[in-house]
Amino acid sequence: MDILLRTDKVCKRFDQHTALDEVSIEVGRGRIFGLLGPNGAGKTTLIRIINHITAPDSGSVVFNGHPLCWEDMQNIGYMPEERGLYKKMKVGEQAVYLAQLKGLSARDARQRLQMWFERLDIMPWWNRKLEELSKGMQQKVQFVITVLHEPELLIFDEPFSGFDPVNAEVLKREILRLRDAGHTIIYSTHNMPSVEDVCDDIALINHSRLVLSGSVDEVKRRYADGRYEIRAVTDEEQARQVAASIPDAIIQPVLPSMNEVFLRAVQ
Repeated sequence: MDILLRTDKVCKRFDQHTALDEVSIEVGRGRIFGLLGPNGAGKTTLIRIINHITAPDSGSVVFNGHPLCWEDMQNIGYMPEERGLYKKMKVGEQAVYLAQLKGLSARDARQRLQMWFERLDIMPWWNRKLEELSKGMQQKVQFVITVLHEPELLIFDEPFSGFDPVNAEVLKREILRLRDAGHTIIYSTHNMPSVEDVCDDIALINHSRLVLSGSVDEVKRRYADGRYEIRAVTDEEQARQVAASIPDAIIQPVLPSMNEVFLRAVQ
C-alpha cells in the first residue's frame, strides 16, 4: 500500500495527562481511514498534531515521504467537529475569503464555490448571513470550504453530526466521490455503522494507545467469534450448480459489526 501519511510512536502529554502514548498509524494514499475511539481517547490530539495546531512531545509525522512541515498545510483540508465559521458574515463572502487563504484567486474561488453550492443545493444562501442557516446548512458550507482547494489529504471530524438522514447520505456520497477522485481522507467518528459504509481502513485509539488497526474486513475477521451462517438452497437445479463447492457456497462465517468490534476492543 502506498502510504501518504505516517505517524511513528507519537506521544503527547498535558500536565499529568497522557493524551497519546506511542501512537503509530499508516494512512494509505487514495483511501478512507477511520480514526476511532471513545471520547478522550486522543483522536483530536492526533488530528491537531497532523494539522500543526500542536506539536508532539516525541515521535514523528511523515507526509508524502518527508517530515511534516508548515508548507504541507496547503495540501491538507480540515473540518473540525467544532465548526469555526463567522456567523455574522455572509456565506459567499466568507467562503471566497477563506478560499483565498488556501491559495485560490478570488475568480477561481467563486467558480469552484458556485459548482459546489449548486451541487449541495445551497446557492440560494450565498448572500445570507451564516447565522440565518440551519445547522445542517452551515455544515454543508463548512464542508465545501474544507474541500474547495482540492487538497491531497482531507480530515473530517464527525462530518455527519447534525445532519438528517437524507443530507447525511448526500455528504457520504461526496466523501466517497472524493476518495474515488484520488483524495486521501481521515474520518474521525463515533458512528460505527457509518464506518462500515465509508472506511477502507481503521485505527482504534483507547486511553491514549493504539488498540487495533487494519482494513475494515481484516479487523472484523480478527474479531469473529466462530459463528457461521448456513444458507439453504431449495431449488433443485440451483442445488446441483453449487454442489461442487458446498462449503464455500452455503456456509459463511458471521462477521461482527463495527459496534461489536469497538466494544470488544476497548473492554
